[in-house]
Amino acid sequence: MSPLKDDPDRLLVEACQAVAPDGLEGAFRELYDTYKDRVYNVCFRITGNAADALDSSQETFGILFRKIVEFRFESKFSSWVYRIAVNAAIDQKRRAGTRRTAAYDLEDEQGRPRELHDGREETPTQYATRNELEDEVQRAIDRLSPKMRAITVLRYVEDLSYEEISETLGISLGTVKSRLSRAHDALESELTPVLDKHRLGEDA
Repeated sequence: MSPLKDDPDRLLVEACQAVAPDGLEGAFRELYDTYKDRVYNVCFRITGNAADALDSSQETFGILFRKIVEFRFESKFSSWVYRIAVNAAIDQKRRAGTRRTAAYDLEDEQGRPRELHDGREETPTQYATRNELEDEVQRAIDRLSPKMRAITVLRYVEDLSYEEISETLGISLGTVKSRLSRAHDALESELTPVLDKHRLGEDA
């Protein structure tokens, strides 16, 4: 496979490859700042809780910094980062097993109250209802198999195209479509009763 010429991260990655990593300084700091939120978000959605997401995020960046000198732009750099994050999160999820129950509450991963999405004032009931729905969606994602969970997060949370998912996970476009179709069916089965219940509550 020939190296990609137009990767938007190319100059930053080459700057990192030109120097040995010495903590989060210079180009490595910029790289970390560019990807830290995306990596954490993928890890959180796959693992289902903040503690495991932090662990798998740290593992992702540890691998990235150790192996960045080996990257040859045969795929997009972002695809490589996502691949490491997905694998780290799945591995962490498997290691965690049942030792933790995912924390779904009205606080964010740092323990602060969650911010409103659209900036408009909500009543306590509206706030609780919205967060309950978000939690139900995360629970439904968490009940998918690791492979379907990863592909769902990349498509609908990170908004990757089918082609980008194929490159990231190293699977064919047909497999991407097949897994997404199965994930759709599973999520629809899980979430339809929940959405119907909330609609009934709103109409009451």
